[in-house]
Amino acid sequence: MPADPSWATLYRLGGISAVLYVVLVLVPVVLVFAAPVPPTDGRELLLYIAAHKGVYLTELICFVGLSVPALVVFAAVTAALKDVNKSIALIGGLFGIASETIALALGSSPQSLHGGLVVLSSSFSAATTEAQRTSLASAADALIAATNAVSWAGILTAAAILILSAVMGRSDFGRMVAAFGVVTGAVGIASEAFRPVVGAAYLVYGLLLPAWFALVGWKLLVIRRKAA
Repeated sequence: MPADPSWATLYRLGGISAVLYVVLVLVPVVLVFAAPVPPTDGRELLLYIAAHKGVYLTELICFVGLSVPALVVFAAVTAALKDVNKSIALIGGLFGIASETIALALGSSPQSLHGGLVVLSSSFSAATTEAQRTSLASAADALIAATNAVSWAGILTAAAILILSAVMGRSDFGRMVAAFGVVTGAVGIASEAFRPVVGAAYLVYGLLLPAWFALVGWKLLVIRRKAA
């Protein structure tokens, strides 16, 4: 891929954004050891949020917020692959940008992370009758079901990684990163599509995803130095 100084800033931003993405993934993982995993039952989750509001909000902000740096990474990767296969790069980039835009619009993330649940938790704590608490718990169950359902945003993210990685082998990203991306994308599509039934096996994709962003971020910074 020929050096192109006009794109150097975008490559640098993409590399930095990839680092930020990984940090936003690691913070909630660390918090898992500081508090129990959020339950999936409505009443129990509302009580959990009241007892661990700081942890819950941090996890929510991190998992929803990581879509912002992901947008920049997908844009930078698309630009870096423009001279390899412009059509495939654009398709992959559009998939990635669309997926992260949808994720931001939803404002929620499995497992059981949704801003509306914080509001319901406050109302639940202030409720004075069992009927009120039962109604709020039912509303929470509905939000949890929607939040933890199969998400097209997640599937599109994995598809974007697969498509972009398919042409990376002929670029400065190299064959190793390309192969890793193809595996990550394929595993991701299956994991997201069957998320309600794969259970703990989803952790495999959960580890591959930030690793892919880390590798791509590193390569973007290398490409930036060549282009500058």
